[in-house]
Parts: sequence; structure tokens; C-alpha cells
Amino acid sequence: MSLDNRMTELIAIGVSVGANCQPCLEYHVAKAREIGISEQEIQEAIHVGQTVRKGAAYKMDQHIMALREKPSAGPQPAGGGCACGCGDSC
Repeated sequence: MSLDNRMTELIAIGVSVGANCQPCLEYHVAKAREIGISEQEIQEAIHVGQTVRKGAAYKMDQHIMALREKPSAGPQPAGGGCACGCGDSC
């Protein structure tokens, strides 16, 4: 099964919002309009992205609060860094 262009652009709009990527959002909204996706559908995709982003932010805020309550953030991974796989960019 493959996604059609409409579905791909609607997903990309929601993901752009969830990732806080303004250039991505502008590109995918323009592309969606270009292929005839309605403004209502675009707004619904934006709303879904906002909902996901808010949920993720809420869970991160809970995690931050839990870390603040602990005396230590725990052991550091071998070799330094935060173990997210980003190398030294964190």
C-alpha cells in the first residue's frame, strides 16, 4: 500500500507542526493547496499536529519535574554525551 499525494501532504503538514519546522509547514501547506486540498482539511492536519506537539510537550514537562525531584539525574553514559545518538550536538 502506498499513500497518495493528498495523504502524504496532510501527514507532512501535521509532522511539520509537531516538529516546529516553519519552513516545512509553509512548503507543505503550499503544496497541499497546489494539489487541491481544501482549507478545512489543511486546518484539520494543523490541529492534529498541534495536539501531538502539546501532548509531547506535556509529557516532557512531567519528565522535567520528576528529574527536578530526584537528587541526581542518574549515571552518565560511557564516553560522555547524553546517549541520544546526536554526538556532541546536545
